[in-house]
Amino acid sequence: MGKRRVPDLYRAPFPLYTVKVDRKSGLVITAGGGGASKTGIKNGVHFLGLELVAGRHSATLLHSHDTDTRATMNMALADEVIAAGQDGNCSLMRFRLRAPKDGHKASTKDGHGGEQGGARRRGGGRGDKSGAGDETQTKNETLQVSVEQMGSVLSDSSPQDPLQKCVRFSADLKLLITGGTDGRIRVWEYPDLKEKFDFKAHEGEVEDVDICPNSKQLVSVGRDFACSVWHGDQLAMGLCWHDNMPHITEKMYRYQSCRFGKVPDQKDALRLFTVQIPHKRDRKPPPCYLTKWDGRTFLPLLTKPCGNEVISCLDVSESGTFLGLGTVTGSVAIHIAFSLQRLYYVQESHGIVVTDLAFLPESGKSQAVKGDNEVALLSVAVDSRCQMHTVSNRRSFPLWLVLFLCAVMVVGVLLLLQHLFPGFI
Repeated sequence: MGKRRVPDLYRAPFPLYTVKVDRKSGLVITAGGGGASKTGIKNGVHFLGLELVAGRHSATLLHSHDTDTRATMNMALADEVIAAGQDGNCSLMRFRLRAPKDGHKASTKDGHGGEQGGARRRGGGRGDKSGAGDETQTKNETLQVSVEQMGSVLSDSSPQDPLQKCVRFSADLKLLITGGTDGRIRVWEYPDLKEKFDFKAHEGEVEDVDICPNSKQLVSVGRDFACSVWHGDQLAMGLCWHDNMPHITEKMYRYQSCRFGKVPDQKDALRLFTVQIPHKRDRKPPPCYLTKWDGRTFLPLLTKPCGNEVISCLDVSESGTFLGLGTVTGSVAIHIAFSLQRLYYVQESHGIVVTDLAFLPESGKSQAVKGDNEVALLSVAVDSRCQMHTVSNRRSFPLWLVLFLCAVMVVGVLLLLQHLFPGFI
C-alpha cells in the first residue's frame, strides 16, 4: 500500500488517452496524441504484443497507425474493429493480424517500448517521406498488424470544439453507442451504421455510458448530476445514490463513470457500478464514493468511500470480481466488487491524470500472460506511460480441510479438558 514505483510497460511518443485489450489475439491497443495543435506531437494508435518473460511483463510495439491531426480520446472494440472517438466523430477501423513470412521485415512507426518493465526497445531509423514519423525496420517474429479505415459517423454536434466523450458496443455487437459534449446519446445499428436513436440525454456533457448485456437498457451519467436509465430513447428512471445519506445534499456530488458487471457464480445476476466525485474542489477534499446497484431493479446495494483523490476512470473485470479506479493525481487502485473493499493501491503511479484502464481478459491468450496473478490491470495516462498493475494469487484452503482442522481442534480441546479435569467427559 502507499507510494511505490510501478515499472513502465510501454512509453509512447504522445499522451495516451485510452487502452483496450483484444480478447481474441491478446493485443494491447492504446491511442492518443497531441490533437490538431501544431506542437509536433503526433497522433496515433499503437498495437502492442504482450509477453511474460522470466516473471516480468514485456510489451513490444507491433504496429503504429497514424491518425493524422485527430487524437483518439476513447475506444471500444468489436472483434477486429475499433470504434475511436476523434474530435466530434466516431471513426471505425479494422485491424487484421497475419503471421510473418520468413525474412519479412515488419515496420513500426512513431513509438518505442519503454526500457523499464522489460519492454523491448526498437532501434532508431530514418523518417519516411510523408513525415509520419520515425520508421524502423524490424524483424517481427510474432504477428504483423494492418489497419484499414472503414468510415466514420458524427457523434457530437457542438458548434465549438465538438468532442465524443464515450463509446460502447453492445454485448451482441449489434449496437454502437456514443455520448458527447453536446449532451446527446446516439445509437447506431452495427455494422450498417444506420442511426437508430439520437436524443438529448443530459444538460451538459455526457460523461459516460454503458449498455446492459441484454441490450434493452442504457445507463448514462452527465455533468448535470444525473444518472439515467433509458429504454431506447425514453427515460425509464433516474438514479439517486445518497437517499440514505442525509449529510450529502443534492449537488455536492456528480456522477463520473458507470459500468455494468457480472456477478461471479450467479449466471442471471447483474450489477451496475457508479463513481461519484465532489462537484467542487475544496482545500480539504471530501471523499469520492463507489456505489453498487442491482443491475435489474437498479436499487442501490452498497455505497462506500474510495479515497479523497478525485476518480477519473473506472473499469470492471471480465468476471465482475474486481473494479479498477484511476485518479486525476495519477494513482491506481483495484477494489473487490462484492464488498467494494480496496485490495491494491499505488499512489501517484503516473505523473498526471490516469485517462483509462483495462483489465486483462480472464480467458484466451491473455490468461497465459497474466502469470501467477489473480488479476492484471493496464493503466494509461497523459504522461505517455502504460503500466501493468498485478495482484498475486491469494492463498486459499479447501472447505473440507478447514472443517477437518476445526474438528481436530474440538477433539484437542476436549482431550485437554479431560486431562486437566478427570471425569469431565
